[in-house]
Amino acid sequence: MVSVVGVTSIAALDQDDVRGAFLVTRPKEKPKSTSTSPRTSRRRPRPSTGSDNTKKPNIPGTTTGSTTGTTGGPATTGTTTTTNANTKPAAVNAPRLGIGLTLFMRDANGLAVRTDPTHMFQKGDRVRVLLETNADGYLYIFNTTNNGPAVMIYPNAELDEAGNYLQAHVPFEVPSNGAAEERLRWLAFDENAGDERLFFVFTREPLTGVPIEDELITYCGDKKGCSWRATDEIWSQIQTEMSQPLKTDKEKQYGAPQTEREQQASSRGLGLAKDDPPPSLIMMASAKSSRLVTTLDLLHK
Repeated sequence: MVSVVGVTSIAALDQDDVRGAFLVTRPKEKPKSTSTSPRTSRRRPRPSTGSDNTKKPNIPGTTTGSTTGTTGGPATTGTTTTTNANTKPAAVNAPRLGIGLTLFMRDANGLAVRTDPTHMFQKGDRVRVLLETNADGYLYIFNTTNNGPAVMIYPNAELDEAGNYLQAHVPFEVPSNGAAEERLRWLAFDENAGDERLFFVFTREPLTGVPIEDELITYCGDKKGCSWRATDEIWSQIQTEMSQPLKTDKEKQYGAPQTEREQQASSRGLGLAKDDPPPSLIMMASAKSSRLVTTLDLLHK
């Protein structure tokens, strides 16, 4: 078996410069590195002064979208519009949603190197995924094994205060190289062959009916390793979203190690600049959709 990237309904590549359209919103200048501690929260931005501060989890249209995001990240422009409970986002200024994925594999020296998703994985191999979005929004990651039940692995009650808010062009690792223990820094292939499929759901607003932040923490309580399992209704909606066409661009050269800049950016909430390495695989919605759903299949024998 080999691993492949599964993207449903891919549109013709010559209709759009996918890579250019995705990277155009990256800033020209690199944000300055600081000595501050890594960002620990990915909770949604607080409403601006004077607006309704009442928290209404998982109800689209009740969250104020901030262009500065959470502490530790750079300001972004042209990616979000401020909203409150009584107004709708001004979609006219919103870019088409895009997400970039780079698959890294641990080499014999323990370094993370860019790996072709069609690489054949075997027992003992370890991988992680670096994600980057072109707009502020919310990221959900679900996992299925051999087409079994869908389990939400991010957001996680034990990580980032159960938040899942991402800023445009601020990279995010799954799992993180900054984890305290080595076993938590990689996804490891064991002796059991199978089909591990990761579903990436990127949205402008939180998904209705899916617990995040305090709601997810309450759901899990004191249980370690707790994961929320998608209901049939929610999963049916996500499957329907997968039928929406995506435009894609895939890098053809691999083997380069993860840069120090990429490591710093993902651990400290710093944005990537135009001259930083681009994602290996970029997918963009073909219209100004409010959601983007794509998958990554990791198969091993």
